[in-house]
Amino acid sequence: FGLPVEAAKRYTAEGAAGADELVFLDIAASHERRGPELEWIERVAESVFIPLTVGGGVRTLDDARDLLAAGADKVALNSAAVARPHLLTELAERYGRQCVVLSVDVRRRLPAEGDGSWEVVTQGGRQKTGLDALAWIAEGVERGAGELLLTSIDRDGTGEGFDCALIAAVAARVNVPIIASGGAGAASDFAAALAAGAAAVLAAGLFHRQELSVSELKRYLAAQGLSVRGVS
Repeated sequence: FGLPVEAAKRYTAEGAAGADELVFLDIAASHERRGPELEWIERVAESVFIPLTVGGGVRTLDDARDLLAAGADKVALNSAAVARPHLLTELAERYGRQCVVLSVDVRRRLPAEGDGSWEVVTQGGRQKTGLDALAWIAEGVERGAGELLLTSIDRDGTGEGFDCALIAAVAARVNVPIIASGGAGAASDFAAALAAGAAAVLAAGLFHRQELSVSELKRYLAAQGLSVRGVS
């Protein structure tokens, strides 16, 4: 349990110039058919004082209840929402839309598969669903999601930048905050995602490898004229 806690502390050690929010996604939980790991969530929540979003293995109202009781501020759903869309509504009615994050993993269809639109995938990107991504996102917001975590599987881990066309298409379709994920390789990629319509930007590997710090990124974004917390 040490690694998540230590990472969380590092990302928040710079105070207002550090991370504004932490997102923990247990991408193996759904594939392994298990629930969230509550012990390390409790330890992270005790160690930081910024919003904490947790996803992975959330299949029921009880799973969400346990996560929120452990210290999560928001609960992210991906595979479970696709399997049972009404779960989004149940969660929103029980805990409020502000707690419900629809996590959507998206890949662009190949020319042989269609018209180049985007498809929803689940199980950490392993499973095709046949769902049109834009239609599913609109449905998910209508059902109760108050925020979107939008990940481009095509870009994830490549360092080639976020899929700004995808971000723009989603932003034109719904009016809830979009957290863009997948593909960050440089500070300029974050600025491009925000310009495309993202309300926030997320990265993992770039920060884990310490190729860029959150404070450095914030200073860069502020220099581009963007409003950034903790940087004047």
